[in-house]
Amino acid sequence: MKELLKEMCLLNGVSGDESDIREYIIEKIKGKCDFTVDNLGNLICFCPGRKTSAKKLMICAHMDEVGFIVTYIREDGALCFGEVGGIDPSVILGRQVTVGKKHISGVVGSTAVHNLSKEEREDPPKTDSMYIDIGADSREEAEKYVSLGDPVYFSSEFVRLGENCVRSKAIDDRAGCAMMIKLIQEGTEYDTYFVFNVQEEIGLRGSRVSAFSLAPDFAIVLEATTAADIDGVSGQKRVCALGDGPVVGFMDRSTVYDKELYRLAFDTAKELGIPCQTKTMIAGGNDSGAIHLSGNGVRTIAVSVPCRYLHSPSCVIDTADLENSLTLVRELAGRICGL
Repeated sequence: MKELLKEMCLLNGVSGDESDIREYIIEKIKGKCDFTVDNLGNLICFCPGRKTSAKKLMICAHMDEVGFIVTYIREDGALCFGEVGGIDPSVILGRQVTVGKKHISGVVGSTAVHNLSKEEREDPPKTDSMYIDIGADSREEAEKYVSLGDPVYFSSEFVRLGENCVRSKAIDDRAGCAMMIKLIQEGTEYDTYFVFNVQEEIGLRGSRVSAFSLAPDFAIVLEATTAADIDGVSGQKRVCALGDGPVVGFMDRSTVYDKELYRLAFDTAKELGIPCQTKTMIAGGNDSGAIHLSGNGVRTIAVSVPCRYLHSPSCVIDTADLENSLTLVRELAGRICGL
C-alpha cells in the first residue's frame, strides 16, 4: 500500500481542483465496482458484497489537500495568494511550490529580514506579507504562465524516514484514499458504498452532498489526524502517537461519535491483536461533522492514521499504523453491517 500512497501523494489536488487524483482513483478501481461522479465532484462507488445487509454502510475519505490559490499578480511579477484550507503560516515561508496546471515552479518569499522592524522580526510570519516568486520580472511576463484563480501546491517528495516512517505532502487524506482503494480491489463481505469526497479542507462540503445523496445508516470516515508525540510535549497534549495504531476518537470539534461503534472499534482491534488508540484532546474535525447530521442522522465513527506535521509539505506517518488501520476497517465494516 505504500507505493499506492506515494503515487497519490505526488499528485496535486487542492480543494476544488481534485480532478487529477479522482482520475487516478478511477483507473485503480475500474471493473471492481460501479461508480459515478456527482455535480460537486465526489466519486461515489458501490461495491456489491458477498452478502446484503439491511443497513447501508458508507466508507469515505477526502481527495483534496490543503494549498493555495493565486489572488493577484503584482507589477514586479510576484504572485499574491490565499490559503485553501487551514495552514500554519510558519510552514509556508521559503517553501517550494508548484503553480497551476502548467506546473510552474515557485518559492514563497517575504520581506527581507534586514527590512523588518524589531517588532516585526519578533512576530510570527503572516500569510498576507508573503508572495510567490516564479522568476518573472513583470506582471506581463507572469501572466504568460499564471492566471488569477490558479491553484498552488506544496512541492514535496515522498521520502522514507527510518525503518517504518514516510514523509510527504497530502498524506491527509491520501492515506484514507489508499485504504479505500485496497478495500475496493479486495472486494467486500457486504454491499458497501465508498465515497471519495471533495472540498473537506474548506468546510466538509463534499461530504455534506454525498451523505445527503446516499442517506446511509452507518459511516466510517477514514482520515489522518494530528500527532504531537515529540520531545517536550507530554500528557494529553500529545493527542496521539505514531506506532500506537489507528486512532478512534470519542469526540472532536465537529462530532460526538457513536458510543457503540467506538466501543466496537476497540473490541475489534483487541480481538485482531492490533494496537488502537484514542485522541487525548478534543481537537480537529473531519467529514464526520457533516455526515452524522445528514438526513435523519448517521451513526458515524472515524478511524484515523496518526500524522505528525499535518497540513504541511512534510507530513510524517508510520506505515505500520496505515496497515493496521486498513486491517481494523476491513473487519469493522463487516461487523457494523452485521449489527
